[in-house]
Amino acid sequence: MSGFVSHFTNRVDAKGRVSIPAPFRAALAKDGFEGLYCFPSPFQNAVDAGGNGLVAEIQKKLEGFSTLSLEYDALSTALYGASETLKVDRDGRVMLSDMVRHHTGISDEVTFVGQGFKFQIWEPTKFREHREEAMKRALAVLAGGGNSAAPLEGAV
Repeated sequence: MSGFVSHFTNRVDAKGRVSIPAPFRAALAKDGFEGLYCFPSPFQNAVDAGGNGLVAEIQKKLEGFSTLSLEYDALSTALYGASETLKVDRDGRVMLSDMVRHHTGISDEVTFVGQGFKFQIWEPTKFREHREEAMKRALAVLAGGGNSAAPLEGAV
């Protein structure tokens, strides 16, 4: 399977850098995107990150709206206007930006969470709480009783 799977927790170094997990670096290299495309998740206290696959999904979503509509304006502002492209150094590290730190609450550790075409960047304690709620939601959906339109508890 290609893409981003599993989750990894890494320490932030004294200069504010963190290593992107090797499997995620490999997926980014295969994707061909220069850097790491990031924006604040509209649903969680996490940052959505990825490469060309993520940008393609955003563009596909935007194509459903007239470019001169309020919906297009809101989505493009949230998904492009609030985004950043972080530089990945030769050792596979990124410098965590103020946006990433502010939106997630990250200080000394980062959890990277694979989601197929993208991954999320979390503060580890917040991710553990989210994972518990996500597992409950997933079980309800798989059992046929979940409402996939309802936001997860604690969503932004």
